[in-house]
Amino acid sequence: MTTIFGKIIKREAPADIVYEDDLCLAFRDINPHAPIHVLLIPKKAIARLADAQPEDQALLGHLLLAANKIARQLGVEGAYRIVISNGADAGQTVFHLHLHILAGRRFRERPS
Repeated sequence: MTTIFGKIIKREAPADIVYEDDLCLAFRDINPHAPIHVLLIPKKAIARLADAQPEDQALLGHLLLAANKIARQLGVEGAYRIVISNGADAGQTVFHLHLHILAGRRFRERPS
């Protein structure tokens, strides 16, 4: 099943792309929850983090390193939050693994 993110990767849907390499793509969220809200997606279709396989280990690490590059590019490397929702009950609405990179405001501490 093709998601909106798959269509963005194929350039079949518009997006404000801020970063791209061979393995991933990042674009501004159309419904931002912070002054800076970027979605980072792997080009490989993985529905949820829980669906990642051992062979995806390098890709998952690559996504975190790409998030660092994006934060530097956007000038927020000193303070940003990364959120990954896994499943509908966790708030995932697009079933293509994605990382939310949020910055530009102070975030409340979450309960531990």
